[in-house]
Amino acid sequence: MMKKRAQKNIRKSKLTGVWLVLLSIFIIELFSYTWCRVQCVRIGYEITKETNNNQEIITLQNKLKIELASLKSPKRLAEIASCKLNLTRPTSKQIIIIP
Repeated sequence: MMKKRAQKNIRKSKLTGVWLVLLSIFIIELFSYTWCRVQCVRIGYEITKETNNNQEIITLQNKLKIELASLKSPKRLAEIASCKLNLTRPTSKQIIIIP
């Protein structure tokens, strides 16, 4: 009778141990899955943020290209030369052609 009780207790403790191991594995998998999903969402937000940042930089770059083109325009340069610097076009007597 005593042997049967001891065997039952041993089986019960083994079964409890197996269940604890399985439960631990399940909980670890659950935390791992949750961590992976959180990281995935975080990376998604970072990608969206950097994409918006990239679009803003491209827009700024295009505006700067337009501004540079307007600053280099011959019409503007001629206007500055004549108004602010008092420069005039050379007359035909002032032009020297070098062979």
